[in-house]
Order: sequence, then structure tokens, then C-alpha cells
Amino acid sequence: MHYLESDKFEWWQPLTHMFMHGGIGHIFFNMFALYSFGSTLEHFWGGKRFLFFYISCGLGAVLVQSTINYFQLQQTLAEAANLNLSADTLHQIVNINFVEGNRFVSEIFKNNLQTILEKTNQWTLITQSSYNALFKSALQIYSSMLGASGAVYGLLIAFAFMFPQAKLGLMFIPVPIPAKYFVPAIVALDVFLGLKGDSLFGGGGTGVAHFAHVGGAFFGFLIMWSWRNNKFDHKRWN
Repeated sequence: MHYLESDKFEWWQPLTHMFMHGGIGHIFFNMFALYSFGSTLEHFWGGKRFLFFYISCGLGAVLVQSTINYFQLQQTLAEAANLNLSADTLHQIVNINFVEGNRFVSEIFKNNLQTILEKTNQWTLITQSSYNALFKSALQIYSSMLGASGAVYGLLIAFAFMFPQAKLGLMFIPVPIPAKYFVPAIVALDVFLGLKGDSLFGGGGTGVAHFAHVGGAFFGFLIMWSWRNNKFDHKRWN
């Protein structure tokens, strides 16, 4: 799914992004988690209720990550405030296509930026700081999000709600921990890594949408809290 400000964004992407993945490892781990937790939940809930929950958590993940993306973008663009760019001009700039092959070419960005700003007589006002901010913003807009991880995190929350004493463990740390402790710890780790800007498996800029994970978990929590308090009738779903 592309940024809402991107020319590549389409209205169906909030739904379809959760059925696409970035590689074999990505889809394997998500589908392994979906089978491990989803099959148990679907057995107790039924298909309709499970599908509602899964899709809702996936959409919740999009909402949270898109909100974070928006504020991060605005924070970056604030460094170019001295240019007093209009919304239309900003939209053109952040959607500059400066990809050649499989790499970003700064010279292409600079030439296109100059063309846009010369039309509004603002090219002479640009500073190194504002240029860097616009370049970074265009890089942010070019990035995209895909995968079922947000929805899967919702399933983790639901599993912890229903089976708090069930023992869980990471593949590479085979120490069984009750779900009521394990799942919150995983979500807390994502919050930390999201704020820090790092991936659990690498350095910063690895493209892991940590706040999508947190968003899926948050919406999963809200739905489970609502269902528990309102004692949902299974007949409504099956």
C-alpha cells in the first residue's frame, strides 16, 4: 500500500495490501502464524466472525501506520517551511519519479525539483536544509507497505485473550512463556523498535512497519474487549 499522498495510491490498497508479501520469508512467517493461531480462533468463532476480525485488524493496522506516516512526513516537510510551498507544489515534488533501474538518482530529483520551483520563482530560495527535507520526503512517499503482519498481530491479541495461560515461544528462543505475558512483550518490542526506527533483524531503514503491527494489535484488543463485555452471540456470525 502506498502513502495516501502518493500518485500510486488506490482506494483498494488498504484491503489488498494484506494479501501481498515481500518475499518467501515474509509470507512463510505470516502464514505460519496465521495457521498456528488463526485455525484455533476460527474453530471457536466460526468463519464469518474470524474473517470480520482478521480484516478489521488489517484495516486498523493501515489506519495507525498511515497516521504515523502522515505526521512523520509533515515533520520532515517542516524543515522546508521557508519555501512556503503550496499544497499542489508539494504534491508534485514528493511524487517526483527519480528511480533509474533499481536505484534512486539524486540528480534526476534535483533537475525535476528545479523545474517545478522555477515555475513559481522559488528555486533561488532553496537551502541545503530545505532541499534535504524535500528529498527525504520524496523517498518516504516512494515507500510502500504490504503483508498480513498487522492482521496477524490482531490474532495474537485474540489468542492471548482466549488462552492467556497457553505457552508460547520464539523459534530461536525455545523458552515457553504464557501468552498473557508473551504477546504484550512482543507488541511492546514493536513499539520500542518503531520509535527507535530499527528492525529486530537489522539496522534502521529496513522498512519494517512496526506501527502497523501495533495498530493491528490495538484494534484486535478493542474488538476482543468489546466482544467480551457484550458477550457476542455466535448465532449472529454463523
